[in-house]
Amino acid sequence: MGIDGKAVDALGDERLDWRFKAIPVSAHGMTVAEARRARLPLDDFGTPLLTLDAGALGHNVQAMAGWADAAGLDLAPHGKTTMAPALWRMQLDAGAWGITIANLPQLRVARAFGVRRVVLANTLIDPAGLAWLAAELEWNPEFEFLCWVDSLRAVELMDDALRLTRAQRQVDVCVELGGPNGRTGVRDDGDARTVADAVRRAPTLRLAGIAGYEGALAHDASEEGRGAVDAYLRRLANLYEGLDFETGEPVVSAGGSAFFDQVAEILGALEGRIVLRSGAYIVHDDGFYRGISPFARGAGGAGSRLRSAMHAWARVVSHPESALAILDAGRRDLPFDQGLPEPQLVRGKGPEPLDGARVTALNDQHAYLVDGSPEIGDVVRLGLSHPCTALDKWTMIPVVDDADAGHPTVVDYIRTWF
Repeated sequence: MGIDGKAVDALGDERLDWRFKAIPVSAHGMTVAEARRARLPLDDFGTPLLTLDAGALGHNVQAMAGWADAAGLDLAPHGKTTMAPALWRMQLDAGAWGITIANLPQLRVARAFGVRRVVLANTLIDPAGLAWLAAELEWNPEFEFLCWVDSLRAVELMDDALRLTRAQRQVDVCVELGGPNGRTGVRDDGDARTVADAVRRAPTLRLAGIAGYEGALAHDASEEGRGAVDAYLRRLANLYEGLDFETGEPVVSAGGSAFFDQVAEILGALEGRIVLRSGAYIVHDDGFYRGISPFARGAGGAGSRLRSAMHAWARVVSHPESALAILDAGRRDLPFDQGLPEPQLVRGKGPEPLDGARVTALNDQHAYLVDGSPEIGDVVRLGLSHPCTALDKWTMIPVVDDADAGHPTVVDYIRTWF
């Protein structure tokens, strides 16, 4: 197993109390394991509330694992989406090669739960962080780590810091290739080769592959956007084939949750280990990813279509105008950077009372719902967009048996560390 199962199981010993939003008083003092066995009705939980759907999570994990296996790609899901070791274990148990994270604090969470193979999709140049990493690698021979570099200065800083710590194991790094108006990554292919040469000269580093992120170059699935992704991935493939690596099985890594079909098509024929880093797929959504996922465009067939596993629940607390209802969930509780929440149904009443309703704005603690007819006291289920900015607002997330049921039952609890 790629994670310490006993450490994950021990999360069941944590006691529920006032620290966790919307956990009912009736559950205070229970351990997570006791609450799990109690199978509390969702009606007992306060609002605002974020839930995950057990069936959707399981479906999404298996759909992506099956697709990656059929495509011949290794999957290192981006753990930053959930920062939930229990969900990481689901992904690793389904065959994931490793877990990707984005920064040093997330790396420490991964190691606290014994994740054996970690990809840091970023550059690590913090001297204290590198000292900690060097010790972690020395004390844990089974620990495999891989990170990025995109400049000569980054190589120099990493090498200097690791020399000072007298690092016993070389740190595996990938040269990161970027693109115009993208995020990080070397912009020029020739400069990328120069950075690769510098890595090979650094005694504390080992050139293990190349990597990049195509999602920064396109934000929709238009012909223009997909064309930009294709052009970038071809550059990544050409650079990979032209470099001399220092490991027996070099890595080429790309892929978010929007264009992984193109990653498979263009990088899949390369020799070596092709690592896909998609993360949002496990939760999916009712917004941005619903529209842009390759599965929504037909990749993998109808059985692979992902399902949104996250929903918010908010109560109508005011009806100050005939066409306006105010809900008790806002920006402190819900994601809004990739679209506003989508009213879907009234718990226990079905979708009819919300036909044509929409959320037009969020305040810190309130949502504005217009053109619906819920009554004061009704609990509205909201579809959400962008799981990466949803789960970070919740430290303990109830998992329901079926979010479409009239009165769902809570069957599990997911602990997050953001």
